[in-house]
Amino acid sequence: KKRRSGHRGQTLILKGAKENNLQNIDAVFPLGTFTCITGVSGGGKSSLVIETLYKALARKIYSSRLHPGAHDKLLGVEFLDKVVDIDQTPIGRTPRSNPATYTGAFTPIRDWFAGLPDAKARGYKPGRFSFNVKGGRCEACHGDGVIKIEMHFLPDVYVQCDVCKGRRYNRETLEITFRGKSIADVLDMTVEEGLEFFKAVPIIRTKMETLCRVGLSYIHIGQQATTLSGGEAQRVKLAKELSRKATGKTLYILDEPTTGLHFEDVRKLIEVLQALVDQGNTVIVIEHNLDVIKTADHVIDLGPEGGLKGGYIVAVGTPEEIAKTPESFTGQYLDRCFKKGN
Repeated sequence: KKRRSGHRGQTLILKGAKENNLQNIDAVFPLGTFTCITGVSGGGKSSLVIETLYKALARKIYSSRLHPGAHDKLLGVEFLDKVVDIDQTPIGRTPRSNPATYTGAFTPIRDWFAGLPDAKARGYKPGRFSFNVKGGRCEACHGDGVIKIEMHFLPDVYVQCDVCKGRRYNRETLEITFRGKSIADVLDMTVEEGLEFFKAVPIIRTKMETLCRVGLSYIHIGQQATTLSGGEAQRVKLAKELSRKATGKTLYILDEPTTGLHFEDVRKLIEVLQALVDQGNTVIVIEHNLDVIKTADHVIDLGPEGGLKGGYIVAVGTPEEIAKTPESFTGQYLDRCFKKGN
């Protein structure tokens, strides 16, 4: 596949970065590309991208209170309207959070159930089908489906609610069904089943499609966020970003997103990141995985060593150009990778 050159005349330039071990370097990030930041551990990758670039952008775009790492100036911010750091932290820390609520699919699902003839006859509004407010939820567990038992000096334990049996809603709410399924049944479906079930409802179908695109067709629509792995949580966040209206002016930053992922999951992740760039956005990834690095449009290799011997830019360019740089450790491995025909 042809490497992208980026948006003409649009670059993000970070001048005089000297946080931690960075040696007063100037880094140029072409916008509209998939850029990889590579180098040995301790080479200064996170100091450059997370501590300096991300925090400086967040401060300028959102007026956040983050304190960016030491640098002289940042140019090209006017070409961006949003910066997003997509990490592997949980999408929520309580059983109330789930993929449906996070991606925004739950609102149209509730609206759909509230629009059914039986619901209208009973005067039910969308709030009736929420497990966060009184009315339709099970009051024994307050709509959690589980009851928290606080353990002294140990993590809290959750046990299934014995009134609603984990279904979160009261009996009256569960009597409203669409094609034989109540809202609790819908939340218990996998994303793949939900896609088929709501194929005639475009607003819900598109949300399910994006979750399938990131390789999450097997998770349950209402699965508790606390049970999702780091990689799954990261892909739910990516699905949410994919479903947004593309402005082409968003910068996505990911710090080693392939950590703990299987080869097939890595392939799906690369496809999603490339799709974000195809929409005109910019993706900057800190990565060690050669499968990811070789698909990048642009690579910035930091090093040459870690710690005090690092913090310099060793090589810049396409993966092929990095492979021809003998002083770059990343280049040496890329060269072997390309020679093997990978």
